[in-house]
Amino acid sequence: MGAPPHRALSKLSKQYGPIIHLKLGEVSSIVISSCEIAKKVLTVNDLAIADRPESIGMETLWYDYKDLAFSPYNEHWKQMRKICIMEILSNKNVRSYGHIRHDEISKLIRSIRSHGEPFNMTDMLLSYTSSVTARAAFVGILKEQDTLINFMKIGPLAGGFELADLYPSLKFLQIFSWNKHQLLKMRCKLDSILDVMLNEHKHKLAREKRDNGELVSENIVDVLLRKQQSEDLDVPITDDDIKAIIFDMFTAGTETLTFDWAMTDLMRNPRVMAKAQAEIREAFKGKKKIEESDVQNLKYLKLIIKENFRVHPAVTLLPRACREECEVYGYTIPYKAKVAVNIWALGRDPEYWEEPEIFKPERFENSSVDFLGNNFEYIPFGSGRRFCPGMNFGIANIDVPLAQLLYHFDWKLPHGMNHGDLDMSEIPGVSVQRKNNLYLIATPYNPSIEG
Repeated sequence: MGAPPHRALSKLSKQYGPIIHLKLGEVSSIVISSCEIAKKVLTVNDLAIADRPESIGMETLWYDYKDLAFSPYNEHWKQMRKICIMEILSNKNVRSYGHIRHDEISKLIRSIRSHGEPFNMTDMLLSYTSSVTARAAFVGILKEQDTLINFMKIGPLAGGFELADLYPSLKFLQIFSWNKHQLLKMRCKLDSILDVMLNEHKHKLAREKRDNGELVSENIVDVLLRKQQSEDLDVPITDDDIKAIIFDMFTAGTETLTFDWAMTDLMRNPRVMAKAQAEIREAFKGKKKIEESDVQNLKYLKLIIKENFRVHPAVTLLPRACREECEVYGYTIPYKAKVAVNIWALGRDPEYWEEPEIFKPERFENSSVDFLGNNFEYIPFGSGRRFCPGMNFGIANIDVPLAQLLYHFDWKLPHGMNHGDLDMSEIPGVSVQRKNNLYLIATPYNPSIEG
């Protein structure tokens, strides 16, 4: 199709209608680009399409679908999701990681001040998010963190084109798949890293139980190991289950594309940047220390983040698969068919959005539209049974550091560039990243105040 899939499919929907059937090899794919139809399939048909599409890449890296993101809808998935929502990703748990975010934001600010100009903002943001996620999951920074970060850069490989996915009955295609062989090598390396990490935590838990009788504090791995030993499980939890969840957390938690796009859009829109900085600097005036609770009162910043998720959703095509045959608006959707809701297209539907191509945070003023998946023109975290459980963690990793960066620095593009010169090219994959890294020049606004 040439263009990135979400753009090409949006263009096709304007020509052929809001629900399209594509036959790709042996696989039927249904693409939905209408808010009305999206609401129907994600409410009335939600259970019927609650599975994820099968993919060699996802199966290989994510431990045969033992994670949350790519697992089929089954008892194992329901149990692991409940554990994650109740004991790892709740509002209370996300707030408990606040001291980690504060420490890492302070390091980020110091690092930016010490860098020459221009510097690679994309890499800086990746370093911040990976450190926050590693400390929340494992307590400390992993020795192999850089290796895990490299795994984050293989999105196009794991989610890219694979002929064997289009002809699942032809098993020999998997044998000759170059992608699968590369991913198997990565899986072996990933396995060795996570095995060492799990064994260290098991020894630590045994030691603390022996010495103290209870844990002083728990990180994400500790929670999963504790649940593994619980006697009230419906489905046993294996080490591979834990490794799959941890890899989920790390890939999602270190994803910087939303943050990267937010800084890009602010650089492209000086009016929005100036308005945001004025709000932040007025709110933080005279403060010696900036708390996360202060950020919650920044109304315009919240509008910017909402608009950023509209224009650049982390996942542009919401992937589902039919667990059973179902009917949508008179069309029969066959068993095993892939169903993709084009979130990117919904967020740019002119029926719901005035000037949808313009980055305009003010559109969310006095609006009841939120992140919770009930307004189907705006579902950046999905909707229904497969709604993203990591929403709170993801937003906290954006709004707090973004406020700090806009407070502490004035921002410019490298010499000779103006805001219209910024390259907005995309790399298609599971998530849509910027094709080229973002380079910026930062001038300290008030160096005497630390993050």
